[in-house]
Amino acid sequence: MMRNRWTAERMPDQTGRIFVVTGANSGLGLATTRALARRGGHVILAVRDEEKGRRAVTQIAAEHPDASLDVRRLDLVDLDSVRAFADQLRADHPRLDVLVNNAGVMAPPRSLSAQGHELQFACNHLGHFALTGLLLDLLTAGRDPRVVTVSSINHRQGRLRFDDLTGEHGYSPMAFYNQSKLANAVFGWELHHRLTAAGSPVRSVLAHPGYTATNLQTSAPVGPWRVVLGRLGNPLLAQAPAVGALPQLYAATDPTVRGGQFIGPDGLAELRGGPTQVRLSPAATDAETGRRLWDLSEQATGVRFNLPTTA
Repeated sequence: MMRNRWTAERMPDQTGRIFVVTGANSGLGLATTRALARRGGHVILAVRDEEKGRRAVTQIAAEHPDASLDVRRLDLVDLDSVRAFADQLRADHPRLDVLVNNAGVMAPPRSLSAQGHELQFACNHLGHFALTGLLLDLLTAGRDPRVVTVSSINHRQGRLRFDDLTGEHGYSPMAFYNQSKLANAVFGWELHHRLTAAGSPVRSVLAHPGYTATNLQTSAPVGPWRVVLGRLGNPLLAQAPAVGALPQLYAATDPTVRGGQFIGPDGLAELRGGPTQVRLSPAATDAETGRRLWDLSEQATGVRFNLPTTA
């Protein structure tokens, strides 16, 4: 099995394909951007901090001088920023081939977005929901078009608090992180079914990185013991971002991937290893939960998906 594991070197040539990667300036997003650019893809780095995005471009270009990269500002927490990003992209590009919904925040103190949503739910789910809907027509015009939504092992511990999504009546940083990752999984699965029913060429695929060393574990304000655990455990146990990014790279580029699949590491407890199909939790695939979250997300973002219809 080890000999047959998929690696970035097995990625097909991506010349001529256009990618948007959210959170592309660090961690999994940077590793994903680097790998796609190395294989010829044109990658739009959708980042909150443009200066950090430009530094990432400089870093990649030093390794791959022919890399085709573009930095654009996107603050997923602010739906006005999401709309502005989508409007500019639509003005500049007639199509988009792959959207990688990668960016995320983990376990901050309770705070609300400009539109009044809990920060993690706003960034990890609602911003990506809105972005996907606003770019769907570009994706529909794309070549082998895909939406890759990055969830987490933690989605299996999540619960959607439909009666208190903002945490007004009780907030736990990790519980609301897990909720946002479950929302990612529910969205990706529900999107798959809606795209399929509409006869859309766009595939919705899910991925998770296992236990990967990123700045989420070491910088998230979740208490000193978790920070210490991250700083000690990451070097010993966690995968490098280049390895953790393999499931989302596989989901974005491998020709055998099917809509609705969930790609994660093939090792023990899905913590490490090469990409393989793994299971979603029953909560993620529950039809009523999917419908309810979709309706709520449309209302919260004001974005409705213009799904193509079959002839």
